[in-house]
Amino acid sequence: MQSEKQVLIFISTTTSLYQVGLLDDLLSDFKNSSRINVEFKILVKGSGEALRLLVDGSSCIAFTHAPSLEKTYLEQGKIERLTIFAHNEFIIVGPRDDPANVSSADNAIDAFKRIFNAGVSGKVLFVSRSDLSGTHVRELMLWSLIGVKPHGNWYLRTGQGMTQTLLIADNLNAYTLVDEGTWRTLREQGKIRNLVELKRDPRLLINVYSVYLSKAPNCRENSILEVAYKLKEYLMTRGQELLEIKYRDKFRSVKDKIEQVIEAWSTLSNIIVVE
Repeated sequence: MQSEKQVLIFISTTTSLYQVGLLDDLLSDFKNSSRINVEFKILVKGSGEALRLLVDGSSCIAFTHAPSLEKTYLEQGKIERLTIFAHNEFIIVGPRDDPANVSSADNAIDAFKRIFNAGVSGKVLFVSRSDLSGTHVRELMLWSLIGVKPHGNWYLRTGQGMTQTLLIADNLNAYTLVDEGTWRTLREQGKIRNLVELKRDPRLLINVYSVYLSKAPNCRENSILEVAYKLKEYLMTRGQELLEIKYRDKFRSVKDKIEQVIEAWSTLSNIIVVE
């Protein structure tokens, strides 16, 4: 296919995959190993916007991590899942002295209760992406599970990506929710000075990354479908090896545990999220 006309495909993606370099590495390795003559144009957005671009055909492929939003569009028949290809965890991080005592919480729900109570009491700050990204959707899910809608001077909305939001939280010595990949990357770069990891929850904070294909007419050309399905095959074979070799401290492959990750996605996709 190398000698054939180049195929141009727009891809929308969650910021976390792009900012840590994983998506570029995957797509570059895919092109080099498959020798397919394709050019990818990357649109970096939160998962909510990435999915909206996918639905209207502005992008033909999307990499996202927001199960409840993904399920909505799947049920509407507007997208199809190519595969679930990676996972890690969201982490609740905050000040070293942990004034909300999050580190002693039983789980993520208890942790968010403690942050809320300390926030409304004027003892802590929480920084939210507030951009309907996968991270923001997970945050909204946790607030929904404790039956509150956070507001007030303690609850700060950035409307920005994960890197920017985490840096703001670090500067303000505030709590926030962050994906493991971004957290480890910024720590390795020495950009996190004040915050520490306080709570994990393998059940409620598992972070599942999926890739989807648009059903918009302009995305159903044979050349685009051929690339998409070959990319799916790559992500579940050679792509898994790249994850394990180069990014194993930030992302985990789904090799040998795809059924468990799919089950986690299904559980999360059924939890009602209230904005």
